[in-house]
Amino acid sequence: MVKLPVEWLTRVSLLVGLALVLQPPLARADSVEEINAKALNALTILGDYVDGSEAFLRSAAGVLVFPDVVKLGFGAGGQYGEGVLLVERRPAAYYATSGAPFGLELGVQFKAEVIVFLSADALQRFRESHSWEAGVDGTVHLARRGSGAGLDPKSIEQDIVGFVFSNEGLEQEPTFEGTRITRLAR
Repeated sequence: MVKLPVEWLTRVSLLVGLALVLQPPLARADSVEEINAKALNALTILGDYVDGSEAFLRSAAGVLVFPDVVKLGFGAGGQYGEGVLLVERRPAAYYATSGAPFGLELGVQFKAEVIVFLSADALQRFRESHSWEAGVDGTVHLARRGSGAGLDPKSIEQDIVGFVFSNEGLEQEPTFEGTRITRLAR
């Protein structure tokens, strides 16, 4: 008979318990109306954190907004969220983001992610891909807390800019490493 370490059993028990407690709110996917409303709210919040973001977003070819990304971790971890691609400020398609976050602390964290496609070419490459991985299919320049007072699209050399934030503001060390984005059939 194989004897499992107590630490491993404790982690599994915590993970199963948390999954059971959180299952009802996380099991139901948001409707497109809920995603759209939450996305617009996330963009408003982003405007509170980053000066000039409204004009910056208007200049973009497309804006992908994941208003509710849930990161769950107990040793190993994962994240998931659903969002909307806005083209000319109108919903164009729906996507899911998933991945294994790096450096995740024990527990559950909620965040929003906004990916801004500054060029039509970058947006087209994203839309033509079945499954898009940050850092592989496109490099995302990440905005960081304290990195500047505002945004000027002409001063940014990358075609894709990302923002990761929570109720505490922009993340200081954000990453999209390991993030995969797939289109949803909605």
